[in-house]
Amino acid sequence: MATTAKIRPRALVRASGGPRYAVALAVDALGTGLLRPFLLLYGVMALRLSAPVTGVAMTAGVVMGLMCMPAVGRWLDRGARSTVVAASMLVRVLGVALLLATPTGNVWLFATAALFLGIGNQAWPAAHAALVATVAHGRERDAALAGGRALRNAGLGAGALLATACLAGGTTALHALAAVTGLAYLAAASLAWSVHVHAHPAAAAAKSRGDETAPRMRALLAANVIYVFCLNVPEIALPLVLVTQMQASPVWSAAIFVANTVLVVTLQVPVTVLMSRFPRRTVLAIAGVVLAASYLGFLAATSLGHGWGAPAVAVVSVVCTIGEIIYAGSATALVTALAPAHLLGRALARFQLSTGFGLAISPAVITALASNGSTTLWGSLTAATLLSASAVATEKDQGPSRAGLPVGGTSKAGVRVRRGG
Repeated sequence: MATTAKIRPRALVRASGGPRYAVALAVDALGTGLLRPFLLLYGVMALRLSAPVTGVAMTAGVVMGLMCMPAVGRWLDRGARSTVVAASMLVRVLGVALLLATPTGNVWLFATAALFLGIGNQAWPAAHAALVATVAHGRERDAALAGGRALRNAGLGAGALLATACLAGGTTALHALAAVTGLAYLAAASLAWSVHVHAHPAAAAAKSRGDETAPRMRALLAANVIYVFCLNVPEIALPLVLVTQMQASPVWSAAIFVANTVLVVTLQVPVTVLMSRFPRRTVLAIAGVVLAASYLGFLAATSLGHGWGAPAVAVVSVVCTIGEIIYAGSATALVTALAPAHLLGRALARFQLSTGFGLAISPAVITALASNGSTTLWGSLTAATLLSASAVATEKDQGPSRAGLPVGGTSKAGVRVRRGG
């Protein structure tokens, strides 16, 4: 049975990269929350682009950002940690600068800005996970990753609320939000870089494992594409079902989204610590079962009609959020546990590719399924998620735990951590 972690705030901050890095995460998340939910509005309102053109440009930015992940993985495997995190923030500063410089009606500059924002948004998760895996080990690392996610969701939520309050200012407010976002990214990059975390693969370790390849994790990566659909359920699936199919007030969708954010912020670390008594792969399979159960719950709730349907959907959304929390607390942690230290970057890059791909296709898949009714939507998601959970549970680990090799981020594995500043 795995060792259970404990929640010690100071140790959690230290395992997450230290106080300055925690501040960098908070500032970066706040800046992202200011702009990312309203980037489409910026293209439509400030630049006078059509909504379809703006959406295509944003999607292209995400896809091109994913194409950069193999290079990010190789950079991480050369030992870079805080430098990559800072670079992921700085490239978004460039994206915001281009956004502010884009003249009205210029779709190409807007697309270029979206590209740089997409590169930064896709590179950051892998870089952050690699940094945490370098300074923290075992179940403490899992709790630190969970703490980072909770902090980031808090910052995103605060930024989005602040931006919503400012939107009454129209185009001027959108320009101001973009400028503040750029400054936030610049400040966060400076703080992240000042942490000076770098991993040095030892020569002996590199020689003994020179022919070793990153774990394939085929079932895990394929399952992750389906798992990440849960992240878009509160933002896309539930508003679509509640407003267009159940004719419920949009207030229900907003309340569910707020509740999802609050639950993730408050429960991500405690639930991750609670589940640390079980193997990570088992926990990830449990997350799939919980998510599948919530999808069946949504199917049942939508059959209740206008009176009780919306409240029932809101109740079931709590179960879905719990599944999301369990998934988020175990998926990245499992990848860091499977990957050898000198191949951690490539393993995390491949995992981010599967995550980004799932997030990119889920809106189109969800809307297509929903157009055929609730049974098709929730039934398909349930079946796919249960199949994914089964694949995760039955896949044989081929990482360092089976080969008797140290796991990613462990300094005894030939990784020397240099901290400074």
